[in-house]
Amino acid sequence: MADLYPSIAQCAVVATAFKVLLFPAYKSTDFEVHRNWLAITNSLPIQEWYYEKTSEWTLDYPPFFAYFEWILSQFAKLADPRMLRVYELEFDSWQTVYFQRASVIATELVLVYALHLYVQSAPSALKRPSHAAALSILLSPGLLIIDHIHFQYNGFLYGLLILSLVLARKKSTTLASGLLFAALLCLKHIYLYLAPAYLVYLLRAYCLGPKSIFHIKFFNALKLGTGVIAVFAAAFGPFAIWGQIPQLLSRLFPFSRGLCHAYWAPNVWAMYSFTDRVMIYVAPRLGLPVNQEAINSVTRGLVGDTSFAVLPEITASTTFALTLLFQFIPLIKLFFDPTWDTFIGSVTLCGYASFLFGWHVHEKAILLVIIPFSLIALKDRRYLGAFRPLAVAGHVSLFPLLFTAAEFPIKTIYTIFWLVFFLLAFDRLAPASNKPRVFLLDRFSLWYIAVSIPLIVYCSLLHGMIWGKRLEFLPLMFMSSYSAVGVVGSWVGFLVVFFTS
Repeated sequence: MADLYPSIAQCAVVATAFKVLLFPAYKSTDFEVHRNWLAITNSLPIQEWYYEKTSEWTLDYPPFFAYFEWILSQFAKLADPRMLRVYELEFDSWQTVYFQRASVIATELVLVYALHLYVQSAPSALKRPSHAAALSILLSPGLLIIDHIHFQYNGFLYGLLILSLVLARKKSTTLASGLLFAALLCLKHIYLYLAPAYLVYLLRAYCLGPKSIFHIKFFNALKLGTGVIAVFAAAFGPFAIWGQIPQLLSRLFPFSRGLCHAYWAPNVWAMYSFTDRVMIYVAPRLGLPVNQEAINSVTRGLVGDTSFAVLPEITASTTFALTLLFQFIPLIKLFFDPTWDTFIGSVTLCGYASFLFGWHVHEKAILLVIIPFSLIALKDRRYLGAFRPLAVAGHVSLFPLLFTAAEFPIKTIYTIFWLVFFLLAFDRLAPASNKPRVFLLDRFSLWYIAVSIPLIVYCSLLHGMIWGKRLEFLPLMFMSSYSAVGVVGSWVGFLVVFFTS
């Protein structure tokens, strides 16, 4: 294996050198968000953290992430103390930029360690595929775009997720897996979407007997329950004592936001929204009523909360019910077959369900599906067949996050290189399955990838040359809707593969 692939450490060094070159690149409002959180946690008492609102980018992550920002702020003051002033809005001295960029790289060492442990824990026959999968995550264009250019700390957080998943591989470390995941929930609450799979797996594999579900391991259940309560008490306990839980929850769960994010995440609601836009032109011929205000919000080309002109509005309770329904389906298999592979598949399908049917989903949340799926994408060729369209659609859907000209060659060339190199490598390494291949899924993958190429060229280059600044919303709508087709197709294919394996 070593003679075919560089080690994870070697790739991490090379990737770091490349990421340092990107320090002057575009940075999104998330850069100011995290600078403001550094200032809040460093200069204000903890009781004021979730009330401070000088900036519109208020603290809205769980307490452990606030503590994480406080730790970073102790080093930030050495780089430039001005960045830690709450009233210094939009402050971005070169010292501030370089410090925040470097902090992402430094904390990403958690991901490097987790991937190393993932490869080390793999059975001998799976070392090469596991090594390839680990490198694909480490060099992910998604993490490059979101963390190192757009700016977030996903590498650190997904490193903890992978570490938790790897610890679940052995019975001796299953408890540690559950406690680490509880800590992850207290860092970023988006991982609640994966919690049902953890709940079922920990219950079935750790708290119940292997032969009978009526055999309860009380001591194990006590350790798990006590440990999880202790983790949440450490995170939320002080705020509960101060009576701030309602305020904290209002920051974590702002349900007042609309169904779709400003740029539609490529999910079922993007397809629903696209259908509604098409129906605007069809409805008059069918005698259907049309909401004129919704038409105006679409045709002026601005982004914002989605309003439907023809189709019925979607409520938060509807999205919640659909998410739970499609999460429950794989959990049935996990309950009766609590193996590690089934667990990773269930985590992936829970990520799919939340991304495809959730309320106000961000496009960046596609990593919640891609990263766990990568760990089992090489289980056999059927799994790989479901992974291909997800890899293409998920990463291409992130392109609109970087809309400046300077970053266009970086995001396109790097992503294309990643897709070609790793999908070819995966194709060589994925073993044949003893189950019949899903013929339609193979054809879908081929045609989907082929059509995506001219679409990317049109949306990224030709639209502006043809239309100028007119119809600016069209490229985003096309990119999101077509990416949604890939993600939904991948999900359907994976469901078939998962339940027939």
